[in-house]
Order: sequence, then C-alpha cells, then structure tokens
Amino acid sequence: MDTEGYLDALLSLPALAGWPKVSPDGRWVAWTWLRAAPVADVWVAPTDGSAPPLRLTETSENTFLVSWTPDSRAVIVEQDVGGNERVQLFRVDLSKPGKMTPLTEPNPGYFLRGGQLHPDGRRLVYGANYDFARQEVLEPTWVHCHDLETWKRQVLARPARATWVNPQPNPQGTHVLYTRQDRHPAGEQGWLVDIDGLDDREILNFGDESRVRPLRWLPDGRRILFVAEDGNERRLGLFDITGEGITWLIEDPERAQFIEDAWVPFGSSSAVVVEVQDALLGSFLLDVDTAQEVRFPRATGNFLPLAPAAGDGSQWIGVHYSSRQPHDIVRFPLEDVRPTSVSSLSRVWGRTNLQPETLTQAEDLRWRSSDGVEVQGWLYRAAGEPLGTVVFIHGGPTSHSGDRIHALVQYLVKRGFHVLDPNYRGSTGFGIAFQELIKQDGWGGLEQEDIKSGIEALTERGIALAGRVGVTGTSYGGYSSWCQITRYPREIVAAAAPVCGMTDLVIDYQTTRPDLRPYSEEMMGGSPEQVPEKYRDRSPIHFVQDIQGSLLIVQGAQDPNVTPENVRAVRSALDQAGVGYELLEFENEGHGIMRRENLKTLYLRLADFFAGAFQL
Repeated sequence: MDTEGYLDALLSLPALAGWPKVSPDGRWVAWTWLRAAPVADVWVAPTDGSAPPLRLTETSENTFLVSWTPDSRAVIVEQDVGGNERVQLFRVDLSKPGKMTPLTEPNPGYFLRGGQLHPDGRRLVYGANYDFARQEVLEPTWVHCHDLETWKRQVLARPARATWVNPQPNPQGTHVLYTRQDRHPAGEQGWLVDIDGLDDREILNFGDESRVRPLRWLPDGRRILFVAEDGNERRLGLFDITGEGITWLIEDPERAQFIEDAWVPFGSSSAVVVEVQDALLGSFLLDVDTAQEVRFPRATGNFLPLAPAAGDGSQWIGVHYSSRQPHDIVRFPLEDVRPTSVSSLSRVWGRTNLQPETLTQAEDLRWRSSDGVEVQGWLYRAAGEPLGTVVFIHGGPTSHSGDRIHALVQYLVKRGFHVLDPNYRGSTGFGIAFQELIKQDGWGGLEQEDIKSGIEALTERGIALAGRVGVTGTSYGGYSSWCQITRYPREIVAAAAPVCGMTDLVIDYQTTRPDLRPYSEEMMGGSPEQVPEKYRDRSPIHFVQDIQGSLLIVQGAQDPNVTPENVRAVRSALDQAGVGYELLEFENEGHGIMRRENLKTLYLRLADFFAGAFQL
C-alpha cells in the first residue's frame, strides 16, 4: 500500500468522539464515529450483538451524541454549522434512522450545553448563555427547562459567572444537578435545583478554590456520585439529597489521586471507577453499598467498562483500544475479560483493510525536564533512516495523550518521520499533583521546557537529529507550537505548524467563548487586567521576530474557541517583522479540523511541509 493509499485507509478508520452511551434498558449502545463518513455521525447497535451497527444520522454537518431518552427509544443529538459550536438539538428515534426532529432553533446566537429529556417526554433540560425572555446573550450559562409543546423556556437556575454548565436531571425528573464557578475561577461547587425552579441550593462545597467533578446521579435519583479535588488531593464520595449527607467511598489520597471519572450505570449497584495512571486507562467496579471492589486485569492498551447489557447483569458493554487497536465497542462477561471472551459490537475491523501490524506501536519514553520533573511521552518510530522527527503536542492542557491510534501520527510515521507525543506537566493521567504543576508557573511556562527537554532527550539518545525536528498540535498544542518556534533556535525547533493555536492570550481571552474565560484565569492566576505582564510575556505574538524555523499556520474559520482573530493579529505581526510563513485556512471548520476531506488536505500538507523544512 503506497503512502496516499495508507492515508485514505487511516482516514476511513472510525474513531470515537467521546465515550459511547448504553441505553437505560441496556438493550442498545450509541456512539459518535469520526471518519466513518465524511463528517461525524451517530451510530447505534444492539448490545446482544444480533445486528451490525446502524447509522442514525447522515448529514453534511458534524453530529454528536448527547443523551438517551428515558424510554430508550431515541437519542438526543447536537449539530452545529461548520464547527461554530452553536448547536441545535434533535431527537432521532431508533425506529426512524435518518430522521432528525428539531428540538431547538437552528444555528442560534448563543452556546447551548447538554440536553436531556424529562421522563414526561415533554420537557428538555439544557444550559444556554441566553435570556429567552429578554432575547439577550449572557456571559453566564443559565439552566433552562424547555417545554417542547409550547416552546416556552423556564429558567431553573441563574449562575452568576460564566462556566461550562451541563445540567443533569435525575432519572425520576424531580431535580437537576449542575455546577457553578461563582466563587473562584479554580473552584467548582455542586448545586441542586428542583424541576420547577423553586429550590436552587448549593449542596457540595469544599472551598472556594476546590472543585467537585464529575457529578453523577445514581439510578435511584436520590444519591450523587462525585470526585472532590482539594489542592493536590482527590476523594470519591456519595451525597444523599434527602439529608443523609456525604459518605466517603475512597478517601485515601494515594488511592484516589488517579481517579478521573466515576458513575453508576443503570442495571448495576456498582460504580465504574476510572483510573488513569501513566497515561493508561484502567478501571474497577465499586459497590456503593458494600464497598466491595471488582478489579479488571490490565488489558493490552486501554479497557473501559461502560454499563451492563440487558439481562442478569453478567454481560457488560465496554471499549477497548490501543495504538494498534481501533476504538472497539465490545460485549464481555463480567467474570472474564480475556481477549478471547470479548465480542465486538461495533465490528470496527470489518470497516478497514488495515491490520494491527500495519500500525506503529507506541513506545513509552521518559526524560527529565529542566527542573528535574520526570515527563512521559509516546514515541513512534519510522522504519529505516528517518526524514526527521515531529513532536505532536496534545491540547487541553488538562488532558493527555494515551496509547491509541491517531491518524496523523500513524501517517507521519509512514511518511518516514519519528513522532514524539509528550505528556507535559498539566496533563491528566499522572495524578492530581502532576496535573496541578502547570498552575505554579502558568500557561507558557515550564510545560514548554518539558517539551523542549523531550526534543533534547531524543537528540542525546540519537533518535532525533539537530535541525530536523518540528512541532505541531491543535488548540493548546497549537499554542505550544507557537511557543516552541518563537523561543528556541532552529537547531532545536526547525519548523512549526500550529493548528487553531492561541497567539495573543489577551485577544484570546477577549474573543473566546465566555465559558472558557475562567479557565484562562485559573491557569494564568487572574484576568489580563489583573496580571497584564504575565499575559504579555506568555503570548507568542510578541516574539515572532525571533522565529528562525519554518512556519505553517492552520486555522478553522468558524472557530469560537481560539478565534481567527488570533491569526489576523499574528499575521500582522509577522508581516511587520518580515518573517515568512504559510497559511492553510478551512472555511467550514471550527476548533480543530474534523471533516475527512479537510483532514486529507491537512495531513498531506503537514508531511510535505516538514519534509521541506528539514531539507533547508
């Protein structure tokens, strides 16, 4: 298979966007697939494996799964226009695949979050930064209850400050759970409001700068599972809304530091507790009444149980993946999770001519940063003499790169590049203390040294050659690419291709979505008005005159997160400094490039760009 044929195969290999969701009755599992079609679409399969996956949506715009309806007969999905994130909600019934019934207005002038149907089938609960009575866009996101028959909205809760609000009604439809960040940008408190909006109260608060996340209802609609973060410690707790208070399930900070998520699915009395350690996903079941644990053996790659299938609870649905295993939705017996006992529901291998041996295995790599902190990354080696090395920097920064298939990484390796995928400080998956390290210095601080020292480690070990290393990444990975190319000489960073990356942190703060501004304040220690010098010092736009390497700027024209204003401003600065650059802009993309045809254009351009830059 030639390199372009290999790229076509990679871009038709489906990948999950978010975790699948099992229906309340356990009979179905639904998910969003990227690259199974020209755009993202929603699919569903029976959990008994009796039929292949069924495509529920087929449109020209990206469509993502939001939730199941309480009766398990339909799903709620969201769709925006060209990646602008101004979503419209639809209902899609399992009996009518392809028919999307609108539930909210198309292409609204505000941002809508979540969307869950009340058990009465008539009301929809979601968050939106909009006052429907006054028809005014808001900074904060309010919690709304939308009557689908009259289209009247009732405001259930009015948070004071902007934050991401995804309200969660309990299965009985009596109360809605949500979070606020009214006290401090680094803090997050749990709130509860009744479905009539009469009693809105704070229920979980461990300090102004502490946070509770996630918040998950138990099927009984009375208890709430949550993870509390206080400084460098985590705890897993259970809160009873009837007044019985908090029961701590895992309070030992050593045990809890790697917990990233937890939920109790329908049909189970046990919580699925998700742990990520050394960037590898693991999990165990914890009975919330008896505290009995069932640990799963460590699988090759990553394995995540989701929920029991319909029946006696002995069969479960989960996800398995690695750098040589596409995301596969599987059914497995709870007592035996060996590969030979797992059956595929998504049948993903049947959708590709790729084989495990045609994909490059990720290697765990460690090095020390400039201050001695150990940093982990994934190394992908090209066969034979490499053309050079590309550092692929993940976004977030509160996320991590795991052992999974990334089409760009695999394609670059096929084209003859080594690829390093670093998990710099601030990444999840290495405990809460490592995640919090980035806030000691703020964005654009020592995490950039983590990336640079990774390049130096590769050079010292003879894996990379000086002057033949480039960087790329999307979102925070794009920002880091800007930082690397403006700070370090060509011998260290010979080329950069930032994708949707911040260039001026003040412009980014002023033009981004309102619910993202508290994140900037948390990471930078304040707003641009409070710490102006720090925002300036950490903005690559002020140092473009120092660029020695080659530069390719990539942007989605509809991006509401890192807006195109970042590119307009930096292009002006580059022109004024006389620094050359290339520009690749996609008119029908938002924050990140997602459409299959655009990905092919981007990946071909990136490989050619780095190959050319390394020959200079």
